[in-house]
Amino acid sequence: MIEIKISKDVKLKGYTLIEGFPGAGLVGPMANSYIIEKLDMEYIGHIECDVFPPIAAVHGGVAMFPVRIYRDEKYKLVVIISEFTIPTDVIYQLGNELINFIRKQGISLVVSIGGMPTPKPSGLAYGIATTKQLTDKLKSAKIAPISEGVVAGVSALLLANSMEFGIPVIDVLVQVDPTVMDPEYAVVAIENVKKIINMNISVEELDKEAKLVEARVKDILKKARDSHESYKNAVDATGPSMYA
Repeated sequence: MIEIKISKDVKLKGYTLIEGFPGAGLVGPMANSYIIEKLDMEYIGHIECDVFPPIAAVHGGVAMFPVRIYRDEKYKLVVIISEFTIPTDVIYQLGNELINFIRKQGISLVVSIGGMPTPKPSGLAYGIATTKQLTDKLKSAKIAPISEGVVAGVSALLLANSMEFGIPVIDVLVQVDPTVMDPEYAVVAIENVKKIINMNISVEELDKEAKLVEARVKDILKKARDSHESYKNAVDATGPSMYA
């Protein structure tokens, strides 16, 4: 069971939602972590699921849910960040719950950030949109639309299911080497997202702090993986486990 829990007094009508669940090159987590930090976004909620790893993230000595939701009132942005890879068997359900959340809250645009695996990344970003108007917006932003291909994960479900409900969705996909996590991928993602939505954020510090950002994200995901494995092993030693 998946539940999206938001503070009762939060109104998100007309906001843009940016999601970047962990995937190829970890572009989404790097970009969203930086956006949240630099805009000093407000924590407004989290996502719970009974098959998520039983972990709590700790930042600055404070325990936090590992899948969190933030907002920025100035730019009318909502950002989701996850500190572990979403288990495959709940991706479909999570996608549906996010669509319900987007419709209920009256969110006006969804922007997904992800990686496009390629042997030799060129520093380019490509886009997928759910309407001709958004495709034209990609072209005017000089983001080449993808005419043929396949998208996977939560982003794929948002793209597919949003068509049924008329929810505008744009995918920004950065070319990445899937074996490498390079903060430059996040720079490319943020610079291209800025062409689509109103968000005044400099990537200069991301350039300067590239290694620190990379180390932080790697550490977050490693701790999530290790915690999940430790818990699984402990449960396996005493009885059947619900974790795959």
